[in-house]
Amino acid sequence: MGEPILVWIRKDLRLVDNPALFHALKDGIAVPVYIYDEDYEREWSLGGASKWWLHQALSDFESSIHKLGGKLIIRYGDTWSQLHELIHEIKPKAIYWNRRYEPHIVEKDQQIERMTSSKKLDVKTFNAHLLHEPWEIAQKNGNPYKVFTAYYKATQKQLVSNPVPKITQFSKIERDVYTESVSDLKLLPTINWTHTIEKTWNATENGGISLFKQFLKQKMMSYESGRDFPAKSIHSSLSPYFAFGQLSPRVLYHYLLKKAQTMHSASFQRQSEQFLRQLVWRDFAYHLLYHFPDTTVSSLNPLFTNFKWEKHEKHFNAWKKGQTGYPLVDAGMRQLWQTGFMHNRVRMVTSSFLVKHLLIHWKEGAQWFWDTLVDADLANNTLGWQWIAGSGADAAPYFRIFNPITQSEKFDHDAEYIKMWVPELRNLPNTYIHKPWETPQNVLNEAGIQLGETYPFPIVEHKAARARALERYHELKASQKT
Repeated sequence: MGEPILVWIRKDLRLVDNPALFHALKDGIAVPVYIYDEDYEREWSLGGASKWWLHQALSDFESSIHKLGGKLIIRYGDTWSQLHELIHEIKPKAIYWNRRYEPHIVEKDQQIERMTSSKKLDVKTFNAHLLHEPWEIAQKNGNPYKVFTAYYKATQKQLVSNPVPKITQFSKIERDVYTESVSDLKLLPTINWTHTIEKTWNATENGGISLFKQFLKQKMMSYESGRDFPAKSIHSSLSPYFAFGQLSPRVLYHYLLKKAQTMHSASFQRQSEQFLRQLVWRDFAYHLLYHFPDTTVSSLNPLFTNFKWEKHEKHFNAWKKGQTGYPLVDAGMRQLWQTGFMHNRVRMVTSSFLVKHLLIHWKEGAQWFWDTLVDADLANNTLGWQWIAGSGADAAPYFRIFNPITQSEKFDHDAEYIKMWVPELRNLPNTYIHKPWETPQNVLNEAGIQLGETYPFPIVEHKAARARALERYHELKASQKT
């Protein structure tokens, strides 16, 4: 049967295309272990919504392994202490894991590799998380890319490795090894605020596969034209499954590539290319985070070190609670709080509002998203917020300030999205719902709305806020020249 091999599970809670697990099963008796260690993540330990997801995903993964005759060992505490203890108990010949790329994790993983190697164990690591690892795509001079279009073109010249087969059976080691239960990790909140999240998501590997099949069948052909309209829900909603490694980007990439070739449909090929482009954007986020590790807390463009941000707790709280007085912004923030998710177009509008209308530092918004998103991903979160602020790689130009009114009118014309998440405005005619403060008093009365009571007045006026933001950005540009 072979000797035991420890398989250190992290963000790879799946049986389909799990290289570390697959190769361990080939090379010996795979002993999968998951260690919950918040200190290992440093300041980026999981937020509340992500902890809920992890509880579901881990329970599902444990059950899947059990059904195949195996056992997932779950431990809590210091990673090296737990691994050291397991090495002493199991006496494995090797330890395998799938690589992570967050800078603080890379550093700690290297320490673990040195310590395990000193125990005379073979260490093998694999790519399970990305199409291309951060160091695989580089400019001719060896420098990392900072512009997505150039990065994307470069990836098209590189092959994506094939996924490994699905795990179908396990062998158990003879000795009994202590394991915690998933519940022992205390990932679920003590006060149940997750009931809407629970109704929204099936946070299992099969849930992710089913959602992809549904997307393929019902939404793929409308993806390019419909993904910007939040009420249509044409987006795939697969991001949390990627974040926790319940779906393999390589599997989806090769599946869509093959399907496009067999269908001989130019339309399907175009739509699938648009979807796959989003997977490359995800890779690009990791490419940037890996090569520019300080961007989680510092602007990539050093000029922004001198930007004059505002500290306004009242405005920040209004934004977090979906009480800004701008219906599309409020709808997005309430969807985020209730479901742990927000439509991508609305993410851009809400984050632009915080950074440019309120001039609150992008780091504050990034931290709130980290705490509340079920798909919280350090690379994507960092890239997105720095892009909006204009301070990162491939950033939006500083003068691009999303108008929350025109964005609402264009992408939620019939206010279906707004009415879903801001129910107090449901009775307003569509003529006024995008800017309730312009509604005649008699119309407000008929709709049962009292501005300032049942729904807030805008916390800032759009034109004045835009002018203030442009002035602040112009000051920054001027300081560059002096």
